[in-house]
Amino acid sequence: MTPAASPRAKPLAGLRVIDLTRLLPGPMASLQLADLGADVIKIEDRGAGDSARTLGARGGETAPLFRLLNRNKRALRLDLKKAAGAGVLLRLAHDADVLIESFRPGVMDRLGLGYAVLAAENPRLVYCAISGYGARGAWAQRAGHDINYLGLAGVLDQIGAAGGPPVVPNFQIADLLGGAAAAVSGILAAALDARSSGRGRFVDVSMTDAVLSQAVFALCGLLARGTSPPRGGDTLSGGVPCYGVYETADGRYLAVGALERKFWSRLCEALGRPDLEAFHLEGGERGAFARAELAAVFRAHPLAHWTSLLEGVDCCVTPVLKIEEAMREAHFRERGTVFEADGMLQLGPPFRLSDFEFDASRAAPAAGADSDAVLGEAGYEPEEIAHLREIEVI
Repeated sequence: MTPAASPRAKPLAGLRVIDLTRLLPGPMASLQLADLGADVIKIEDRGAGDSARTLGARGGETAPLFRLLNRNKRALRLDLKKAAGAGVLLRLAHDADVLIESFRPGVMDRLGLGYAVLAAENPRLVYCAISGYGARGAWAQRAGHDINYLGLAGVLDQIGAAGGPPVVPNFQIADLLGGAAAAVSGILAAALDARSSGRGRFVDVSMTDAVLSQAVFALCGLLARGTSPPRGGDTLSGGVPCYGVYETADGRYLAVGALERKFWSRLCEALGRPDLEAFHLEGGERGAFARAELAAVFRAHPLAHWTSLLEGVDCCVTPVLKIEEAMREAHFRERGTVFEADGMLQLGPPFRLSDFEFDASRAAPAAGADSDAVLGEAGYEPEEIAHLREIEVI
């Protein structure tokens, strides 16, 4: 009998991450690392700490936002404005692989904890700084939020219906694409290199840069026309009949993405409108005519009728679900994208790996919940930890 293979370690087991970030972008980045097995130590100040703890909270409970973003992490409270607190961070950084911060550029340097200082303490440290506009550049010291980053990158101008104003999306594109996804990519690239070279890197993440660097189709439109693509009128923003959103009789919507001719042909056939097949990628008056015809067809029946009719038709048409419906969707439950932990619905990692079963083994920690354990691992004796607590450093 062949012996069973021993369980594999989690992909990022052994990677220690110091997380100084708060709110959404940085905590989402460190969450993805924690879910893959990294030991993420969340450090909050001794005052309000991460304001996500209370953002939208009710009845004194920890807010859902904080609980969603900080599972599988450990927590330490630390006053970095005190010399002893800065000393603690320096000691923690000595054995860390990654440090993530999201202060305005220059803050960590003023605390005496910038990249040069920490790299001198630990040359293999990967130091990731997440900011709105990056660590250098004309806009580096300006404040901003997701809407500002989208606006400056020329992306917000592209979002909205034809003839209407830009629309603010209820999805933080710059925070999540730039502050999380781009940060994780940079961190893992630098960490992989550090393991072989012994030298870390400064990872400078600009959320605005990250959004602009992905604006591929908007740039293609500019290169083709010499001017900005029309809002709501380009191929992938509602300008052609085969790719857009259509209302149903009950005020719901269908997302039609039949870009390839074969999908469009199947859709027209299923709807009993083969005459529309010739209008596949048409713009201008012909495209407007086909969109109006298709809109009239879909408005004739409720959403359930169309989902039933098109269930077995391979034509890239899906219902536009409400978030509560998406949470109940069997597909997401089966894949583990939606699960329950810590007494509420949670969202799983964005990908699956072979020989790895994700689990939410640790609920989001209370502020400073793991202070003694983390400091003990860094070599602090119990009496030293007690002293740090006495002088209000931890």
